[in-house]
Formats: sequence, structure tokens, C-alpha cells
Amino acid sequence: MTPAEYLIAILSELTANPLIASFDVVEQWLESDRGYTRVRVWLDNDDFLELAEYFSSTGDSCTPERYRYQWMDATQQVLRKRWDSVEHYPGLPGFPHHIHLSDGRVDPSECIGILDLLRVLAAETGE
Repeated sequence: MTPAEYLIAILSELTANPLIASFDVVEQWLESDRGYTRVRVWLDNDDFLELAEYFSSTGDSCTPERYRYQWMDATQQVLRKRWDSVEHYPGLPGFPHHIHLSDGRVDPSECIGILDLLRVLAAETGE
């Protein structure tokens, strides 16, 4: 999958996913072997989701290199969860991937892309 195909897949999923009420693309850029996307998403339950991902193309797929996906309540004041790959928890399994939880805990995670995240959100919200 090329970076352009990956961005098309993300935008297609954001457009077709019943969990998504609306979204705005804040920034995107592409090179032949990498890209970046930043999108603000409003969910059908009025929650807010900020997506930012740098990715690279490796053969038949695109892999997130650095990312931050922040899920907040409708007021955008209360964190529900944040998945990111910032290297500030080296002791966690799966470093640097981790999840910030609403109660302040930080749990280990695996590398997750936007398309995977949307499936996780659908499962967590019952969509």
C-alpha cells in the first residue's frame, strides 16, 4: 500500500464509519515512502477525537512511526483515552507504545494505526 492509498483508506473509513458524525482534515502531506495526517473527528455520541500520525510505507503496508490519538468527551475537557508513541515510559512493555487512561494510569500498548483505532473505538462504544 502506498502512502496515498493509505490516506485514501483512512478518509474512506472516516466518511463511511457510522461512529463518525463529522471530521476536518487539519493537515496532510505525502512523500513517496511516508506521510502524515492530522484529523479532528466528532463522534456520533458528541465525543471528540484528535488523530495525528506519521507513517511510512514498507512493502505492501503502511506502518505508524509516531502517533497520538486523543479521545475526549464532548466538552473536550475530559480525557477518555490517549494512545501515543512518545518515548516517556521506557519501563512499560511494548515501549514506546502506551495508553493514557481517564483515571491517570498509563497502560502498555502495541503499535496502533488510525484504521485499527477506529475498530477499537467501535468496540468500546458499542457501535
